[in-house]
Order: sequence, then structure tokens, then C-alpha cells
Amino acid sequence: MRERNIPLSAMIYIILTLTAIPGVYAQESATIQATATVIPALIVIGEHNLEFGTVFPGVDKSVDKSSPGFAGEFSIQGNNLAEITLDFALPDSIMHEDSTAYMRIRFVDTDASYDDGTGGGQAAPSGTVNPLGPSTQDLGPGGQMWIWIGGRVEPGITQTGGDYSGDITLTVAYTGS
Repeated sequence: MRERNIPLSAMIYIILTLTAIPGVYAQESATIQATATVIPALIVIGEHNLEFGTVFPGVDKSVDKSSPGFAGEFSIQGNNLAEITLDFALPDSIMHEDSTAYMRIRFVDTDASYDDGTGGGQAAPSGTVNPLGPSTQDLGPGGQMWIWIGGRVEPGITQTGGDYSGDITLTVAYTGS
């Protein structure tokens, strides 16, 4: 009996043809969306400077946070009831107008207060804020808050006469909670 050899090229063709036919499977798919809601940006405004007025050499002078027209004031606007951090950058001295002299300024942990719309304003605020370290608060139901800050200047006995100033910066950020 005579054997028939299938040429190698024919064999390769048959193997490739059989393996190239894809299997038929049932397929299903679904789609979802990625979504996010961005809350309004915070708006922080320095409304009023911390005003010590006339100061005498060698005589310390304080301004209380509840003193309208003298205490420093900031307003904050953001998302209703959102949790925020309040962080003050406070100077340790204020500078003479021509940069020739400095006057010591001090703050203590009870020198700032806030009202989130649930208190009685500057005279009867919602609470106290420690200006010496970051604190966490909630904006009021209207998304607002007011901050007042007082402090004390300590002029030396030979303090140079003239106007002095220094920056008090309040940084406010959402906590994400």
C-alpha cells in the first residue's frame, strides 16, 4: 500500500484555518458615569484693619476683638455648613513707615472670635478662635462667617514716632469633611 504524504504547506494551511476561526460567545456590556459636584470657591475678604490708634512710648495698648471700628475683621463666604480651617499668619512686630523701627505686637489664644450667623455678631459672637494655631469651624447655614481679631502693641520707652503697620493674614480652606 502506498502512503500519501500531505505536503507540509497544505498541513500548515489547514492548521491555520482551523485555529483562525474565532469562537462565538455571548457578550453584554454596561456603562456608568464618573460624576462630581464642585462646591463654590471660598471668598475671604479683609473688611477692617486692626486699629490701635494713638500709642504712647512705653505704654502698652490693647484692642479687644469685640471693639467695633478697632478690631480687625474678615468675612468668609462659601458652601453652606461646610467645614473649614482658619489659619492666621501673625506678625511679631509692626514696622515704622520708613522701615527704621519696629514695635512689638502680641496675640493670645483668645484674641479672635467668629460668628457664623447663629450668634449675635461682634458683640455676642458664636465662639472664640485661637489665632495662634489652626482651628476647624463650620460655615453657617448661609455659608458665611465673620472673624474678628484683637491684640496688643508694646511700644518701647524710646519708640520712634510715626505710623507703623504689619500684615495679618487669614488663610481659609475647606477640609473636605
